[in-house]
Amino acid sequence: MKGIVLAGGSGTRLRPLTGTLSKQILPVYDKPMIYYPLSVLMLAGIRDIQLIAAKDHLEMFRSLLGDGSRLGISLDYAEQDEPRGIAEAFLIGEEHIGDGPVTLILGDNVFHGPGFSTLLATAMDRLDGCELFGYPVQDPQRYGVAEIDASGRLVSLAEKPRRPRSNLAVTGLYMYDSDVVEIARGLTPSARGELEITDINNAYLAQGRARLNELGRGFAWLDMGTHDSLLQAGQYVQLLEQRQGERIACVEEIALRMGFITPDQAYALGAELGSSSYGQYVMDMARRAPALASPAA
Repeated sequence: MKGIVLAGGSGTRLRPLTGTLSKQILPVYDKPMIYYPLSVLMLAGIRDIQLIAAKDHLEMFRSLLGDGSRLGISLDYAEQDEPRGIAEAFLIGEEHIGDGPVTLILGDNVFHGPGFSTLLATAMDRLDGCELFGYPVQDPQRYGVAEIDASGRLVSLAEKPRRPRSNLAVTGLYMYDSDVVEIARGLTPSARGELEITDINNAYLAQGRARLNELGRGFAWLDMGTHDSLLQAGQYVQLLEQRQGERIACVEEIALRMGFITPDQAYALGAELGSSSYGQYVMDMARRAPALASPAA
């Protein structure tokens, strides 16, 4: 399974914060925003990852993450010269994807909840077409919306409908089989000039090969496209981390727990972060490595 993080766009709704940098570099409490989607792919066991971003932003990500080897993963980078829709990621990343399955995650999404790693593993194991992830929201007309029947079977998908048939938003996490590139090639731009991810999902649905995984009670899904949502995400992470004493989306911890790096390597990564509380956490976690449990998302 390959992974793609789509970190494109200019973050216009977050200006002036994004006047000179990518929004995915902005801090969400104690770490850059990009750590959150990257940690989800790592939690799923995906180690071969491509990050897609605007040309002016690529160097920022390279400086922050390098080639990924320090985390026991492989990271490469691709340019999206201007945003043309989420589905364009599969055309940009065609060579990276090759002839196997791929998981795409949007660069401004936070996922956190109990049993998330198990949910990801289950979706990957049964992948036959596409696996989508739905989350109940109060304003579904702002999202792609999924409708399910009484048995939980996915029956319809609509992009930002005026009259949503449910309150289940399709989140920015998608798993696809190897057909996705060919389907993306056949898309035509929507009325807003974009290659819509919902059109890809509907193509799979028409084939009877689309499944929705519901993220229910106790789970959090946050996207960070506005000043308010960015602040709310940071407050959520702060509250959970301070109350529970564990870090959300700590990529060094997940790399260690997944067996991508050794405790010594993890400790060294923490030491490089100096006296910061984040660095101290990584070092303490590395010292306790034999007692590690499942990673937090």
